[in-house]
Amino acid sequence: MTTSEDTQRSGAGRDDEDRADAALEENREPEDAPEDTAVPVRRTGPLAVPLGLLKTMRPKQWVKNVLVFAAPFAAGRLGEGPVWVSVLIAFAAFSLAASGVYLVNDARDVEADRAHPKKRFRPIAAGIVPPAVAYGTALVLFAGAIGLSFLATLNLAIVVIVYVVVQLAYCLWLKHEPVIDVCIVSSGFLMRAIAGGAAASLYLSPWFLLTMAFGSLFMASGKRYAEMRLAERTGAKIRRSLERYSASYLRFVWSLSATIVILAYSLWAFQIGVQPVRNALPTPPSMWAIISVVPFVVAILRYAVDVDGGNGGEPEEIVLKDRVLQVLGLGWAVLLFLAVTTSAVH
Repeated sequence: MTTSEDTQRSGAGRDDEDRADAALEENREPEDAPEDTAVPVRRTGPLAVPLGLLKTMRPKQWVKNVLVFAAPFAAGRLGEGPVWVSVLIAFAAFSLAASGVYLVNDARDVEADRAHPKKRFRPIAAGIVPPAVAYGTALVLFAGAIGLSFLATLNLAIVVIVYVVVQLAYCLWLKHEPVIDVCIVSSGFLMRAIAGGAAASLYLSPWFLLTMAFGSLFMASGKRYAEMRLAERTGAKIRRSLERYSASYLRFVWSLSATIVILAYSLWAFQIGVQPVRNALPTPPSMWAIISVVPFVVAILRYAVDVDGGNGGEPEEIVLKDRVLQVLGLGWAVLLFLAVTTSAVH
């Protein structure tokens, strides 16, 4: 009897210790929490809400908006002052719009984020920023993005409005729909590229659009595939939409996208510099553009290595950490710049 009582008392003591440890852990920020989600729960003071809003707006993600420079760069028009102004307006408009989407997303997912080991440290989930304030700020950002885009062109304003509508639909109900979620994520990259051309009133080549479209799908499907590989390796919980995917299906979409983006870029590159000549054969394509296919393909293969290893959760993280990929990207950019500038001269 004594032994049983001692055992029960010992078990109760262990339970108390476990509860105490859990309570301490609840107030401790995980060491591996991403910087954009790790926010001290006890932060107070007059700057707590503004800083929390800024963190939720994810300024680090604005690096994705450099895609607005893609079309002017490919057209060889980045050296023109008015084009620069228009594209910078597009960059600012998409930064505001994307930040508004992040605010709505976190405000809507506040309860789910509080149950997540990492996302619970986001400012809204942690109780630093009230959801109502997040929604109000998002409306201001959306209005600012649309109003700012009108300073460039009407076409840019239309692209920004479509982006906001599509992304809000994703936040509200489409994020858990398989296939649709990947398409919407990839459309965000594509619309940034289209926005650059719309802001500068540039003609967008069909091959350029195909390259951007399937390049975006390649990154989006690769991100989902990397998440699934990581979950298989670590046993981590995956998002609900991924439960209806299989690794083989995501790999199929990812491989198909890579094939088409390489084909589309190659066809586009072989058209750069080609000029029709009356009563004669057209001029040959730019040799620089043809050579640029090599680093482009190698960069795709290099990126695929990271994704296949389960390290492709965020495309920008891969680009910022992989030095070889950066060198390949720089080489490709230089070759393409030479191609479009020499073609423009001729």
